[in-house]
Amino acid sequence: MLLSMTGFGEGRCQENGLTVSVEARTVNSRYFKLSVRATEGYGMLEPLIEEEIRKSIHRGTIQVALRVDRKRPVEDFRINAEVLERYRSQLEELRTQWHAGSDISLDALLTLPGVVDDSSAADRDLAAEWPTINKAIAAAMETLGRMRSKEGAAMAADLSANCKAVAASLAEIEVRAPLVAEDYRVRLHDRLAKALAEHSVSLEPGDLLKDVSLFADRADISEEIVRLRSHCEQFLATLNAPESSGRKLEFLSQEMIRETNTIGSKANDVTIARHVIEIKTAIERIREMVQNVE
Repeated sequence: MLLSMTGFGEGRCQENGLTVSVEARTVNSRYFKLSVRATEGYGMLEPLIEEEIRKSIHRGTIQVALRVDRKRPVEDFRINAEVLERYRSQLEELRTQWHAGSDISLDALLTLPGVVDDSSAADRDLAAEWPTINKAIAAAMETLGRMRSKEGAAMAADLSANCKAVAASLAEIEVRAPLVAEDYRVRLHDRLAKALAEHSVSLEPGDLLKDVSLFADRADISEEIVRLRSHCEQFLATLNAPESSGRKLEFLSQEMIRETNTIGSKANDVTIARHVIEIKTAIERIREMVQNVE
């Protein structure tokens, strides 16, 4: 089953006083790259998050946003009177020095660092909270997986159609290939006969046969046809395999274009050249698309 490397998923879990929300975005990349943006204090869970994500994603760039909200008792918050007084006294000195007429706002003082102590960070037990967080991650991976599977199925249909187009054009080349040498012999014979008649010179059949044989040997594309057909068959088989294998599809598409280029350079025939262009066009579409297959 083909999987796209592009997708989005989100998950949410609420239990044990925790509300966890996870968003996961994936884009194509040759290797596995994970980026985690988490609520302060939860960044150290990244190794566990990566372990969970690797169960379903093997290649691509993954961006994960983790937000954790805790239901906290009021006892977790306490105003640090000493810090507050220190801020106030320094600001009073500055106000007097600058001859500022406005009073110091208590609201502004309360937002300064260290004025409000939050004891919840010290009491946080990540090991106890991980099961809840993991459920939200698993839910996000499930919705992400559905999107990647749906897009992968559409890509598989398109890739299959292009691969079959390559096979159809290759079949036309295979029919045409045996006729190339004979056409060359006829054209060569006619040209030589015309040229030699003007000078009253005769042509030995053996000389013509030797030249045609050399041409036929140089233009022989039977091996390339066999290999290209084999690559097409392997490509279609990989599309229908249980696991998504983008790298194998990339390799096969590279080999397909290699054989096609060789056919085009050796065949030396206008009809085959037209089919080669059609094959190249289909393979380029394939190569572009497999870049987004896991």
